[in-house]
Amino acid sequence: MGALACAAAVAVKAPEIFGLQLEHDGEFYARNASLLVLPFLTAYLAWKRRLGAAALARLAVAFAVPATAVNAYPFDSGRDTSDTELLAAVHLPILMWLVVGLAHAGGDWRSHPKRMDFVRFTGEWVIYFGLIALGGGVLAGSTTGIFSAIGIDVGEFVGLWLLPCGAAGAVVVAAWLAESRQGVLERIAPALTRLFAPMFAAMLAAFLLAVALTGRGIDIGRGLLIFFDVLLGLVLALVIYSVATRDPHSGRGPFDLLQLVLVAAALLVDLLVLGAIVVRLSDFGTTPNRIAALGENLVLLANLAWSGWLYLRFWSGRRSFAAIERWQTSYAPVYAIWLAAVVLVFPPVFGFA
Repeated sequence: MGALACAAAVAVKAPEIFGLQLEHDGEFYARNASLLVLPFLTAYLAWKRRLGAAALARLAVAFAVPATAVNAYPFDSGRDTSDTELLAAVHLPILMWLVVGLAHAGGDWRSHPKRMDFVRFTGEWVIYFGLIALGGGVLAGSTTGIFSAIGIDVGEFVGLWLLPCGAAGAVVVAAWLAESRQGVLERIAPALTRLFAPMFAAMLAAFLLAVALTGRGIDIGRGLLIFFDVLLGLVLALVIYSVATRDPHSGRGPFDLLQLVLVAAALLVDLLVLGAIVVRLSDFGTTPNRIAALGENLVLLANLAWSGWLYLRFWSGRRSFAAIERWQTSYAPVYAIWLAAVVLVFPPVFGFA
C-alpha cells in the first residue's frame, strides 16, 4: 500500500518531466487525473487478490485504450475547453472506477455478490477518502500558517505538491483502510490518528529546522495567536486520542517513539510561541487576548512537558504505559479550571473590555 500510494503521488508530478505543468496545462490533468492515479489502486487490489497474468493483461488494456483515445483525439483547440473534451474529462473517472471494480471482484465481475461488495467498498472508500481529505486540509492549512509566522510563503509547495500528491496517495490509502477495516468503521479515527501523527511530527520538525536555519522569530499577531493555540491543541488531541485507543498492555513499538517525537516537537514550538508572547507583552502591554494566549500555552506546555517525560520513561522501560493514561485523565481538571477562569474571571478583571 505504501509503495503504491507513493507511486501514485509521483505519477501525478511525472508529466512535468515533459513540460506539462499543473498550473498551466489544466486540460491535460483534467483528462488524465484518473489515468495517473487509479492504475495504482487497481494494482493494489490486483495484488491483494493475486490476479493472474490474463486478468492483469485485461486490466492493462482497459486503462490503455481510453488513455490513448483521450490524449490522441483532436479536441477543438479554438476554444478554451471543447464540450466533448469536458464530457470526456467528467465521465472518464467513472469509467475507470468500474475498471477498478474488475480488480476488486478478482476478475469475476459476473458475480452479483462481488458486484455488491464493490458497491459497499465504494461507499467505505468515499468515507475514508473524505476523512483523509479533511485531515489533509488541516495539514495544508497548518503548514501554510506555521511557516507564515516566520515570513516563509509555502503556498506554492502546498498547492502544487502537497495537495495533489497527497490526494493521489490518499486514493490508495483509503482503499487499504476500506479493505482492512471492513465492518470496523468505529475504528476510523484511530487509524487516521496513526496516519496523521507522523505527518504533523514532520511538519513541526520542518518548521523548527526552518527557524534554526533562518534565525527568524515568530511574529505573533492576534490571528497567529489563535492559529498556534489551535495547532498545538490539535497536536495534543492527537496524542491524547492515541493514548486512549492504544492497548495499555502491549509492548513498546515504533509508534510510541513517533509520539515522543511529536510531543517533543510540539513542546519546542510551544516554547517559541511563549517567547514571542512574552516579548509582545513587554512591548505592547497586557490585553485579555494576550493573557489568555499566555495562559493557554502554559496549560499546553505543562501537559506536553510531562507527557514527553512519561513517554521517554516508557520508551526506556522505566514506566508503564498506564502512567501516561493516568496523566492525561488527571490533567482534565486543569482544562476545566482554566476555561472557567477565562469565562468567569477575565471579564471583571479586565473591566468587561
